[in-house]
Amino acid sequence: MGTNYYWYPKPPCECCGNTFDEIHIGKSSGGWCFSLHVIPEENINTLDDWVNNWNEVGVGIIKNEYDEILTPEDMLEIITERSWTLSNKIDEEWYKMNYAEPGPNGLVRAKINGVHCIGHGEGTWDYITGEFS
Repeated sequence: MGTNYYWYPKPPCECCGNTFDEIHIGKSSGGWCFSLHVIPEENINTLDDWVNNWNEVGVGIIKNEYDEILTPEDMLEIITERSWTLSNKIDEEWYKMNYAEPGPNGLVRAKINGVHCIGHGEGTWDYITGEFS
């Protein structure tokens, strides 16, 4: 179980407050590095690309799947300030079955396969492509 995060690049409608054109930022799952969604066709390839988009003055908002609004600083903290106390039940077989490997700060991270996970961030996030939830 985890929480998905979305960026809405256009400000909400002034009349009704509706948001438009969500872009999936990624997913936070307990015990795992943050799955940061990279979207090359949108020129979003790194965490810095996301941060640059969020910090454009007066443009867009960030929400989680429960419609809670987050600041760019909150979102960055969710991605970069992660840790976990690993269970002693995680062994090589578990990592293999979950296409995972040990990560920083007691976290598990996706194994780079060039298709789904295309890289590991410099901290507690992985670069993930394609559709996922």
